[in-house]
Amino acid sequence: MYRGHLKRDLQEWTRKGLIDEATAGRLLADVDARRSAFSVGTVLVMLAAVLIAASVLLLVASNWQAIPRLTKVIGIVALIWIFNLTALLARSRDAERLAAACLVLGAASFGGAISLIGQLYHLSGDTFSAMLLWFVVTAISAALFRSGALTVMAGILSFVVFWTVIDRFDYDFRWHELASYWPPAAAVVLAALTVWTRTNPAKHFAYLLLLCWCVWFYVLGDDLLWATLMTGVGAVVFFAFALPASPLSQWRGKLGASVTFYPLLLAFIGLGYWHGNAVDGQTNAILAVLVIALCLVALALEGRDNGAVRFLAYIVFALEILYLSYETIDSILGTSAFFLLSGLVVAVLAFLVIRLEKHFGRRPTEVQP
Repeated sequence: MYRGHLKRDLQEWTRKGLIDEATAGRLLADVDARRSAFSVGTVLVMLAAVLIAASVLLLVASNWQAIPRLTKVIGIVALIWIFNLTALLARSRDAERLAAACLVLGAASFGGAISLIGQLYHLSGDTFSAMLLWFVVTAISAALFRSGALTVMAGILSFVVFWTVIDRFDYDFRWHELASYWPPAAAVVLAALTVWTRTNPAKHFAYLLLLCWCVWFYVLGDDLLWATLMTGVGAVVFFAFALPASPLSQWRGKLGASVTFYPLLLAFIGLGYWHGNAVDGQTNAILAVLVIALCLVALALEGRDNGAVRFLAYIVFALEILYLSYETIDSILGTSAFFLLSGLVVAVLAFLVIRLEKHFGRRPTEVQP
C-alpha cells in the first residue's frame, strides 16, 4: 500500500518537474530494497512454517500410542534443537526468511514439548502456567535472536495467556491475584521487544492487550465510575499526544499513529458504555454532544495526518447519528431540532476550518540556506 501511494506521488512529482525520472527510480528502488518491503515468498514461507507447526502440535495432542514414551521426548527435544540451529545457520548465510520460519517452528515445538511432557508424566499444573512458560521462553528467544517473527508469536501467545487468566477466574477480576495484572505486564514486555527487534507492527499487540484489559473492567464491573475513569484517561492521553502545545507531542511522530488512535478508541468505548446505561433523553443529548464534539476535535487535531483516527472519528460519528435516529430525544421533533443544531454547528466549524486552511496555505514558505 505504501509503495503504491509513493509510486503515484513520484509519478505526479515527475510530471510537474519537481524531480527527474532517475531520482524517482532511485527512490522507488530504495523502498524495494528494504527488508520491510512486501514479499510473496516471505508470506509463503511463514504460512508453511505455521502449517508445519500446527501439524507438530496436533501430533503431540494426539499422544500417538504407537511411539514409545522416551522416543517422543527425545524427538520433540531434537526438533527444538534442529529448528533453532537451522535458524542460526540460515541467519549466518543471510537467509532471513528461512531463519524466521525455523524460529517459529522451534517455538511451536517447545510448546508441544510442554504439552507432551505434561501428558506423559501426568504433571500437575494448569493451562495458565503452561502458556505463561511458553510465552516467557518465546519472548526470551525473540530477544536473543532479535526476531520479528518470534515477537509476533509472543504477541499472539500473550492473548492466549490472557484468555487462560479470564477462564481461570471464571471471567471475574480478582484484585488480589497477580495474574489479573498480566496484560499491562505483557504489554511492557511486548513494547520492549518491538523496539529491540524493530518490529513496528507488533506494537499493536501491546495496545490491544491494554485495551482489552480496560474493557474487562467495563464488562465485569458494570459501574459507570469505571466508564467515566477510562473515558477520562483515554481523552487525557489522546490530547497529551495530539495537542501541538503539549510537551509529549514531539513523541507523536516517533511512536506513530497508534499512540493517539487507541486512547481515542478507549474514550469512545467509555462514552458508548454511558450511552448503553442512559435512561432519559437529556442524558442521551449530553452524551451525543460529547461524542460529536470529540469526533470533531479528533478530526481537527489528527484528521489530516492520522488515517486511523480519521476513520475512527467518521465511524463513531455515523454510529452516533444512527443511534440518535432510533433513540429519539423526548420526541421526533426534539431529535430533528438536535440534528439541525448539530448540522449548523458542524457547518460553521467547517467554514472556519476551510478559511484557516486557505489562510495558512497562502503563507509563503522560505527555504533556509
